[in-house]
Amino acid sequence: MADPSLICGVLQPVCGFINQAGVPAATAKGVSSFACIKRNLRDLTKAMEDLQALDKVVRAQVELEANNLNECHPQVSLWLRRVVDVLVDPIVDECDQLFQSSCLCSSALSLGKRYNLGRRIVEMLEYLDRLVKEGNQFETFASKRLPDFVEQRPRTQTFGIEPILRDFRKSFESADMSIIGVWGPGGVGKTTLLNTFNNELKAWGSDHQVVIMIDASNSGTLNRSAIQRIITDRLGLPWNETETEEARARLLEKALRRKKFVILLDDVRNKFQLEDVGIPTPDPENKSKLILTSRYENVCYQMGAHQSTIKMEYLEKEAAWELFRSNLSNHAIAAIDSPDPKNVVREYAHAIVQSCGGLPLALKVIGRAVAGLTEPWEWSLAMQATKDDIKDLEGIPEMLHKLEYSYDKLTSEQQQCFLKGHHIIRSLLSACLLESCGSDSEVKMHHIIRQLGLSLAKQQNIIVKAGISLEKEPSKMEWKTARRISLMSNNIVGLDISPDCEHLMTLLVQNNPNLHRLSQTFFHSMNSLRVLDLSHTSITELPLCSNLAKLKYINLSHTCIERLPKEFWVLQELVHLDLSVTEALKETFDNCSKLHKLRVLNLFRSNYGVRDVNDLNIGSLKELEFLGITIYAEDVLKKLTKTHPLAKSTQRLSLKHCEQMQSIQISDFTYMVQLGELYIESCLDLKQVIVNSDKRRDDLKQLIAYNDKRKLSCLKFLTLANLPTLQTILVGSSPHYFRNLLEITISHCQKLHNATWVLNLEALEKLSIYHCHELEQVVQETINEVDNKSGSIQQNGIQRCGRKQGFSEEQEIHGMVEDAHNGYVKGCQNMTKSGRISGIVCPWEFPKLRSLVLTGLPKLTMICNPRDFPCLEIIRVECCPRLRALPLDQVYKCPKLKQICGSFDWWERLNWNGKEIMEKKYFIPIQDEG
Repeated sequence: MADPSLICGVLQPVCGFINQAGVPAATAKGVSSFACIKRNLRDLTKAMEDLQALDKVVRAQVELEANNLNECHPQVSLWLRRVVDVLVDPIVDECDQLFQSSCLCSSALSLGKRYNLGRRIVEMLEYLDRLVKEGNQFETFASKRLPDFVEQRPRTQTFGIEPILRDFRKSFESADMSIIGVWGPGGVGKTTLLNTFNNELKAWGSDHQVVIMIDASNSGTLNRSAIQRIITDRLGLPWNETETEEARARLLEKALRRKKFVILLDDVRNKFQLEDVGIPTPDPENKSKLILTSRYENVCYQMGAHQSTIKMEYLEKEAAWELFRSNLSNHAIAAIDSPDPKNVVREYAHAIVQSCGGLPLALKVIGRAVAGLTEPWEWSLAMQATKDDIKDLEGIPEMLHKLEYSYDKLTSEQQQCFLKGHHIIRSLLSACLLESCGSDSEVKMHHIIRQLGLSLAKQQNIIVKAGISLEKEPSKMEWKTARRISLMSNNIVGLDISPDCEHLMTLLVQNNPNLHRLSQTFFHSMNSLRVLDLSHTSITELPLCSNLAKLKYINLSHTCIERLPKEFWVLQELVHLDLSVTEALKETFDNCSKLHKLRVLNLFRSNYGVRDVNDLNIGSLKELEFLGITIYAEDVLKKLTKTHPLAKSTQRLSLKHCEQMQSIQISDFTYMVQLGELYIESCLDLKQVIVNSDKRRDDLKQLIAYNDKRKLSCLKFLTLANLPTLQTILVGSSPHYFRNLLEITISHCQKLHNATWVLNLEALEKLSIYHCHELEQVVQETINEVDNKSGSIQQNGIQRCGRKQGFSEEQEIHGMVEDAHNGYVKGCQNMTKSGRISGIVCPWEFPKLRSLVLTGLPKLTMICNPRDFPCLEIIRVECCPRLRALPLDQVYKCPKLKQICGSFDWWERLNWNGKEIMEKKYFIPIQDEG
């Protein structure tokens, strides 16, 4: 057998001779492909790499065109398929196998394989060369996508419109009926009907060539251009901005006459000529169709629907019930469907549905307003608020009185905001002029839209110079012509001017932290001013304000103001006065009691507070709806918590420096039916906070009955700050007065060892604990001490009163009340080893907690045992050196977790029970201050 290396060595000079000699091309090609296979393979590999690079470039261009809703050019598409085929060819693998053989040139069989493979490589090289040249010559990568004959509309669940749809289909299929009119009051479901039918046409595969849906919504002046733009886009025609509406109408009419079309015109409020916008009148000959909806029957006739008009009726009882239920939460549905023989929620719900009179819009709005209700008393209030008839409503403006229930659910501040423009904000969101921030309380504006708004505002004499680091006030001319001025969030130091601004109605200067002075004549010519906001500034006094006789709103919160002017009482039109967190305020000269139109008076966390019972002298404010107040004495608190006239208006309460006050009973706040925030600070003798009192059974029943006639405690925000002797927070298993708490802040309470009581707070969303140096566990889930003499179980910082089987008499009564309200299963069995009461169905343990903040807790070793945290998003830990574990592991779920904030050192020391279940993507490093 010949030596393979010898044979291969001979072939090399042969190849050189063939390349130099003038032998026939075919022969030279064949011999070259056989002899120069390795060189050709290297060329092939390089050619494939070039083709792959070009393929990426072409695909990127195609994807860019696809993003612009264009379709890939047919030639480009064919080229891409060919590239895919050639790149997956196994020729390279076959070469590798051949070269790995030790007998490459040792037999006729191997030589034959070499020849065939060499020939294929040469052919592949030529093919790749053609593909590369072809790809480099592309100039057009896509063509405009032809519109679908039906454009899919949003799918919504429908209730009770099937009979109308049957009549609608029958009229549509009739050759004699070319124009069909549907009419009925606003909110009855006309748009839903058109959307559903539009989608059905696509599902049927109708023989019509194009279906165009247009929201006419014309009131007074028809927007012809907007309608023409919709038709132009649906036909795939170019839009010429310079073309007149008349010329464009003629072009569109010609284009539509060549097609068998269906046009759906929604919400036509006034008659107009179809030809004026470019729509040819349908007739049996061209087999096209026009379907329109309107609130008015005569408009349908005027638009040509003489032979077929369909009236949309209100929903029947069963369909109305199903639509109403579809807008409720699972908890509300469970309350309605409860098998309890005494369940009255279903009865209340049916009464609400009946009051809506079968109007779908009302059923949706009211359904969403009551979506989260579970308690019988809540449903009873809803029923009372919706008992008026609504059959005469034609739309949202006509059904405002039906929305009073939604309005009544808002706080006083929210109601004021709603009346100022909540519905306007919603409409701006719908128009994409504002964007949602994912929260019901926040919106944002795109910077380009803001520039548009600024230019439009200037035309209306509205000066907006907010957030631009402004250091000086506007010019004299701007003051003179302005109706509204916003200077908020700037760096203004002083307003040492006396501007001429007799037309000014609104002045916003808040969030200028360096602003510390206004000239004494600053308000001299502001006779028309209604709204003034100086909050979050450093002003220490107000200038003369006797000229502000029309002022209705003034915000001085978070300022350094020391006293109100003596003549402040002249502001007799004032409705809203905010002096909250005015830590330097010493004197008001009794002005507040003289402002008889006040609805909002906020002195919450102000240095100026009530120190003596006789100082509660604002009972003359008969219009008062919102009171924020700071109290400095226990006897004042006792008077206010009784049936004092101010109790019902108190919504924010601050207790500060109440000397010798050792205990607070939250149950005493029963008559403060609107209390939403409680702030207890610097009460140096306070040792315990009792949420559920130890009153006698009859007294407790009376308090609960009183509350039940109104509503359960609406306390949502609680702060306990700088309480050095506070040891115990007593909360029963049914935290009636804390059941709606959303946020809890505990700060500088040095004798607290834990906060186990927070486990019972089903609504809690945010828990923040700062600088409590003795706090060892947030939730202590082991029993430390059992006092056999008193029959009580003492857990550091929380005392569970143990009477008989672990409950006090008051707690037993609460349990019965809770059974009646919630259907919760309450048990009284032995304590388990974990320190919890066994046999009790506890449906909440941090079910809504979103944020947990722990700062400056040097003895903290444990948060709680691992458990599910269905809503937890943020955990922040600072200066807690002994905390080595978080209550998270692979068994329990925390699906919404976004951030775990802490120092690098703390994060590295965390113990995950032997398994790294927390990916580092959650970790946000912060610098420990301690």
